[in-house]
Amino acid sequence: MSSIKLILRNNKVDKAGEAPLYLRVIKDRKTKFISLSLKLKPNEWDEDKQKVKKNHSNSTRLNAYISQKVADAKGEIADLERRNQSTTARKLKEAIKGKPLTNFFDYSDNLCEKRKGTLAYSTYKNYKTYLKKFENFIGHRELMFEDITVTTLKDFASHCSSTLGNNNTTINFSLKVMKIMFREAQKEDLIPLDLFPFNKFTVKKEKSTKRYLSAEQFEGFMNLEVSNKDKAEIIKDMFIFSVFAGGLRFGDMIELKWKNYDKKNGKITKVIRKTNRQHSVRIGQKAVEILEKYQQKDQKQEDIIFPFANVDKTYFTDKEHRNLITGRAIALSNMYLRKMGKRLELPFNLSFHISRHTFATRALNNGMRIEHVSKLMDHSDIGITQVYAKIISSELDNAVDKYIN
Repeated sequence: MSSIKLILRNNKVDKAGEAPLYLRVIKDRKTKFISLSLKLKPNEWDEDKQKVKKNHSNSTRLNAYISQKVADAKGEIADLERRNQSTTARKLKEAIKGKPLTNFFDYSDNLCEKRKGTLAYSTYKNYKTYLKKFENFIGHRELMFEDITVTTLKDFASHCSSTLGNNNTTINFSLKVMKIMFREAQKEDLIPLDLFPFNKFTVKKEKSTKRYLSAEQFEGFMNLEVSNKDKAEIIKDMFIFSVFAGGLRFGDMIELKWKNYDKKNGKITKVIRKTNRQHSVRIGQKAVEILEKYQQKDQKQEDIIFPFANVDKTYFTDKEHRNLITGRAIALSNMYLRKMGKRLELPFNLSFHISRHTFATRALNNGMRIEHVSKLMDHSDIGITQVYAKIISSELDNAVDKYIN
C-alpha cells in the first residue's frame, strides 16, 4: 500500500519567511516528495487539517487547488497500482508529475556511446569503468538522477576509500565522471539546474608529486649502458629524445614518422594525440643525434622512427586497437625504465612520463620563460605549467636554507 500526505518543508524557509508545500508519497517504506509550486508561511498552514489557514488572504482558492492536486494524485496512484503490482515510489512520483524521470545509468551509457567517436578511446573506457563502479556500489540500475543525493555521494566515496582502497585522486575522478553526466543531462533539459548534489559535497584533493630527474640523475641515465639492439636501448633513446624535444608524450613518441621530422629546420611537427592539435617543436642537438642513429638508407616518409611498438595500419584507424597496443607498450617501457632506475638507485620508480617533467624542470632551470615552456609542452593553460615553476622555486628555497643557515 501507498500513502500520500501534504508536507510544509519548514526546513526550507526562504528569505521571505515562506516554505514550499509538497506532496509526500510513501511506498514500501520509500519516500518521494513532489513540489506543488506553492509557498506558505509556517503560521498559515494547518498540519492536522491539511489545509491553508484562514489567516491567508487566498485560503479558499488555495485549498481548492490543493484538494484537486491531492485527488488527482490519489487517482493516479490507484490506477497505477491496479495495473502494476510492482509499483515503486519513484514510479508513483512519475505518474503524479506526468513527466518521466531520467535513469542515470541508461542516460550515461547512451551518452558514452554517442561520444565514443569523438572521445579518446582511453577516456571512453575510463567513463565506462567508473560508471560501472558506481553501478556495482548501488547494486541495481533503477536509479534516477533525482535519487542521487549528497548522502549517496558520501556513502559512495566512503565505499571507494574503505572497501576498494581508492585514494582521493581516484575518488575525485569517479565523482568527476558523474558530474559530467549531470551537466550534460541539464543541457538537454532532462533534469533541473538546481539538481546538482556535488555542490554540497567535495573530497579533499591530494597534493600531486611531480617526479623528475635532476641534472645529475639525468646525466647518469644518459651514461647508463644497456643492451644494444634491444627494446631497452630504444626506450632509453626515446626517453632522452623526449627530454630534448619538448617533453613529447609516450603515445606521440611511438607513432612518430620520418615525415614528422623537418631536418632542415630541426623540428618535429605532428598532431598531438591528447589534444588533437597540430604541434611543432624545435628539437635539441642531442635529439637530432638520436634520430641520426635510427636513420636507414631505404627508409620511407611513412616509416616509424622508433621501432618499439607494433604500430601498423590498424593502429591509426581503430581506436580500440590503438589503445591496446599503447597500453602494452607503456607497460613494457616502464618495466625497462624501472630496472634502469634501480641501477641508478633512484628514490622513485622511473616511468616514461618522467621525461616530460624532466624537460620542464630543466628548461625552467636554464632560464626559459614559463610561457615558452607551456607552449612547447602544448599545455592548454599556463596554470598547468606553473606547477613546475613551484618545484623550481621550492628547490631554490631548499638550497638557500642549506647553504645559508
